[in-house]
Amino acid sequence: MAKKQKYYVVWQGRAPGVYLTWDDCQSQVLGFDGAKYKSFDRLSEAEAAFLEHHAEHIKVGSSSSKPKDATPKRTLDELRKMGVDMSAICVDAACSGNPGVLEYQGVTMDGKQLFHRGPFPEGTVNLGEFLALVSALAMVHAKGDHQRRIYTDSMTALAWVRKKAVKTKLLRNEINSDLLDRVELARQWLVDHSVTNPITKWETEKWGEIPADFGRK
Repeated sequence: MAKKQKYYVVWQGRAPGVYLTWDDCQSQVLGFDGAKYKSFDRLSEAEAAFLEHHAEHIKVGSSSSKPKDATPKRTLDELRKMGVDMSAICVDAACSGNPGVLEYQGVTMDGKQLFHRGPFPEGTVNLGEFLALVSALAMVHAKGDHQRRIYTDSMTALAWVRKKAVKTKLLRNEINSDLLDRVELARQWLVDHSVTNPITKWETEKWGEIPADFGRK
């Protein structure tokens, strides 16, 4: 099957514009703080989208009517006093569109990056959250640290890890095959290993954004 042509819009990057290949797009956004970009199936759609605000095409949250500042900002000392495990690892993912360009990471409570993967040209935020969680589990398991807590703000990722099964509507193609291969490897890792690390839902409304958040909301 011939590879389907994708067109990439970069609203915020080193050189905003419309790009015909993922490699060209990636060179504009990789490592660029606050990059905004998305893939389209048709050149005409990409060109039209570039002339509009990125918020018209990138979903960065729910349709909740809560004001943007409804999520509290907490200091590390405040989180400690609230009972948050300060030795924990936090994981999160960011996806420009859904599906769209995906990346995920794991950090310490004070924001030190432990791993970062991506960007991948086509994925979903649920897959990214799942991969981030399993990556953290595999990392601590390799170090023999079987009791270190891991925080995630994704109920879907928690469910997939507990069930050792993934439910996604993303259909495999040449663009996302590498990502989906990683998903299958992660699922198999869960099958082959016993997980003893506590995995805890991050309470965003109480504690603020998870430290691994990419800050694109």
